[in-house]
Amino acid sequence: MALGNFSQVTEFILLGLSDTREVQVIFFTFFLLAYATVLLGNLLIIVTVRTDPKLASPMYFLLCNLSFLDICCTSVISPRMLVDLLSQRKAIAFEDCIAQLFFLHFVGASEMFLLTAMAYDRYAAICKPLHYTVLMSQRACWLLVAACWAGGFLHSITQTLLTIQLPFCGPNTIDSYFCDVPPVIRLACTDIYVTEWLMASNSGLICLVCFLVLVTSYTFILLTIRARFTEGHWKALSTCASHVTAVTLFFVPCIFIYLRPFRTFPFDKHVCVIYTIFSPVMNPLIYTLRNKEVKVSMWKVWRGCTVF
Repeated sequence: MALGNFSQVTEFILLGLSDTREVQVIFFTFFLLAYATVLLGNLLIIVTVRTDPKLASPMYFLLCNLSFLDICCTSVISPRMLVDLLSQRKAIAFEDCIAQLFFLHFVGASEMFLLTAMAYDRYAAICKPLHYTVLMSQRACWLLVAACWAGGFLHSITQTLLTIQLPFCGPNTIDSYFCDVPPVIRLACTDIYVTEWLMASNSGLICLVCFLVLVTSYTFILLTIRARFTEGHWKALSTCASHVTAVTLFFVPCIFIYLRPFRTFPFDKHVCVIYTIFSPVMNPLIYTLRNKEVKVSMWKVWRGCTVF
């Protein structure tokens, strides 16, 4: 069925983060720098991991995929947001809004699952070192990544279908800087009680369950290394600390937004900035500045490019 057959709304108006011109210019500068940092930082990580044989391990394979997902996630939102910050009228077509919603949840949920897989990798490396090569074989790594993408797709298609089956006949103003399920479905001209519960059960529970799995994983890791003071285990603990930082930046705002279906707050869109913009910016810094191996490999790649 065509979208127009059940929706009288042809476009949505995004209110953005501010209606003050001076503030919009400041936001544009900040978010442009943030987007450039995400692209350059994550592309550098991908190139480094793919070109240095010393980084051919499951941890860096998963990190490479995380960098790709960060690029995809911020690219779904940032280009449009940057254009809107310089536009007087921030309108987005209904079909474009649904597409943005779909791809945001696709890559966002895939990243959640991948972060959980990365926690499993650290758990296997520290708590099951004798079985690590079997648990995290090349085939197992590819299967984990494929499962993350498949899970993200199933989650996203569910969210999208829950949204497009609703009738939209006005109003069409979204108090945000991008299209997402919570603000969009509240514009439907019908009772959305059941839909909100389904949305919270889908998005909210995925965030919460993944986060609880991560907390459990790191609890086991801490218990395992508590009585061990070798350099190798402290290095692993440092890696886990970086992972926990990235996880906290990503999951806590998502849980706050998606696990409460019946009420919105004026600062919701500012909370969204943390996991849509700030978290992708921080990931390259967290995983590279605290990782000596990656920094050394990046320097080699840079020197090779300079010589060439």
